[in-house]
Amino acid sequence: MTTLLRHSCPATPINGARTRSIRSFFARAYGLWRTRRALEGLSGAQLEDVGVTQAEADREARRPVWDVPANWHD
Repeated sequence: MTTLLRHSCPATPINGARTRSIRSFFARAYGLWRTRRALEGLSGAQLEDVGVTQAEADREARRPVWDVPANWHD
């Protein structure tokens, strides 16, 4: 069995809220990147099933990962 331990230096305390915020941002960004890659790989019939045109799918897949939906902004 593997045991992972987390050690932090007392001289540089970690701000818990900030760490969660950064971790949350990267988790959401990675999820968005994976979704856009999956969208890029859908066939024409699959895109039609979800109501997205090929042009819309291509445009969305080309967006950079930092170009996030407006509801992500606080």
